[in-house]
Amino acid sequence: MKLTKYLKPYWFYSIISPLMMMCEVCADLCLPFLMSFIVDYGILENGLEKIKESGVAYWIMKSLYGPDGITRIKIIITFGVLMLLITLVGGFFGTFCAYTASTAAQGFGHDLRRDAYRRVMSLSIEQTDKFTTGSLVTRMTNDIAMLIELVEMVLRMCVRSPMFLIGGTVMLVRLNVKFGVVLLCSLPLLLGTLIIVLSKTIPMHSIVQKKLDRVNAVVQENVSGARVVKAYVREDYETDRFACANGELRDINYKVLKMMAVITPVLNIIQNFAIIAIILLSGISIKNGVAGMTVGTTMAAITYVTQVIMSIMMVTMMFQSISRAIASGRRINEIMDCEPCIVGGDKTGEGSDVMVSFKDVSFRYPGTTGRPVLHDINLEVKRGETLAIIGSTGCGKTSLVNLIPRFYDADEGTVTIDGVPVRDYDLKALRAKIGYVMQKSELFSDTIANNIRWGNKTATQAEIRDAAETAQAMEFIEDRDDGFDDFIAEKGASLSGGQKQRLSVARALARKPEILILDDATSALDLATESKLRAGLEEKMKDTTVIMIAQRIASVKNADRIAVIENGTISACAPHDVLMKTSATYRDIYDSQMRNGGEINE
Repeated sequence: MKLTKYLKPYWFYSIISPLMMMCEVCADLCLPFLMSFIVDYGILENGLEKIKESGVAYWIMKSLYGPDGITRIKIIITFGVLMLLITLVGGFFGTFCAYTASTAAQGFGHDLRRDAYRRVMSLSIEQTDKFTTGSLVTRMTNDIAMLIELVEMVLRMCVRSPMFLIGGTVMLVRLNVKFGVVLLCSLPLLLGTLIIVLSKTIPMHSIVQKKLDRVNAVVQENVSGARVVKAYVREDYETDRFACANGELRDINYKVLKMMAVITPVLNIIQNFAIIAIILLSGISIKNGVAGMTVGTTMAAITYVTQVIMSIMMVTMMFQSISRAIASGRRINEIMDCEPCIVGGDKTGEGSDVMVSFKDVSFRYPGTTGRPVLHDINLEVKRGETLAIIGSTGCGKTSLVNLIPRFYDADEGTVTIDGVPVRDYDLKALRAKIGYVMQKSELFSDTIANNIRWGNKTATQAEIRDAAETAQAMEFIEDRDDGFDDFIAEKGASLSGGQKQRLSVARALARKPEILILDDATSALDLATESKLRAGLEEKMKDTTVIMIAQRIASVKNADRIAVIENGTISACAPHDVLMKTSATYRDIYDSQMRNGGEINE
């Protein structure tokens, strides 16, 4: 019910569509009735003698041709043309109904998908990780498609099926009460079959969607990690893993379809028995000369029985779609009801001399227990200062900088940006201050210029070029066929690791941030290129606060200060020369790198 609000903008289409369907059904219900006139009064030899028994047929023919001008061929032509006209009118209403229902359903789906995507984008990394990528893709595509299908079906079939059921029954009883008794005997069997089958299949649709989640997750992992799979020759293993997930989806779908497959033959058997009963009753009644029982009414009754039973078939399919849509609706509501756990305040910077501050900060990843990833962090970074962070793998370097743009919140203590606690910051204002270059370079399938402009949508071509020059990216950009207009493959697959890193740095520089975070952003660069990049940053970003994470001493030795993280806390923070005298950990890192190639001397 929560999602019905997305139909409000399309209320006109939602109202007019059922009305159009009612008109189409009324037209369809008239056809067997008119056909009985053709058979009884136009085809049978004694039809002209009996036409006066039908007030409707006689009135129409008398109005058109007069009492003496009625002939059998005129009856056939007149009611044939009338049936054709009613069919055309019904077709018009049906087409208009399809148009309005589709417009309302697609508009509903568009708005729902837009808001669901916005909600996903507003969630924290913790929350999106909880849903998983494969599940979110399924929910944004398949689940919403199920809801669109439901809306369209409700606007059409929820009117068509009951009207055929009720209208067909009324018309059938109007022809002869005995026909209604036949239908009444058939309904319990029909409804009993539907209840048994649907009660077993409805709970399975949630399982189907979860299995589909798994298939999408495996596909997403293998497509994004295709190079790793190929490098380790694990194609067979991943193929088997996909086959397992795909097989589970197939098996659960088989179970559902096997149960649903029972309905059609049962309905056909009941329908055929009902038709046989009607023919038998009609034959006996006609033989005995029962008034009102004719060949035409028998044919009309058969048509009405078929319409009623087919309407029940449509109801069955509708219930199946409803059950699948209910499962999908719950999954979409899980997204829509998930309030972002990281919500911004309304404050912005106060122009403090201290740009970034950590006071007694501790942090552990959500859902984990044991020792915190970070604890007792106290650090201040002044405006325009360059702070480097170094330490062993897994010591918490990336976790520390992730607290600055509030990818995660600290469990204890306070993180302050420009004099304001990050929890009180307007999120957009906070992240607008920051240029973040992550360990894994994420590029988009677009031109080089647009990938750089992604950091600043208003950046001019000159600003893009300047950012690329500072990031030392011009040497390979100029070598490409279309330069800045050259198209990059998905995830930057057409670029080397070093090229992707330099474009990522250029994207951050184009943002003109107050805080630049480089999370091991030069690991794929040679020392000469990295040295040029650092020189460019020092020249062009003098007023920018730079926080860099690196593994190499050569990358950090010229920083104003270097924070050494050990066992989740800062064990030392000072310039290179001071750390060489006071920090055993820093000296160990220095000595190990010197022994491994002497790369400290640039």
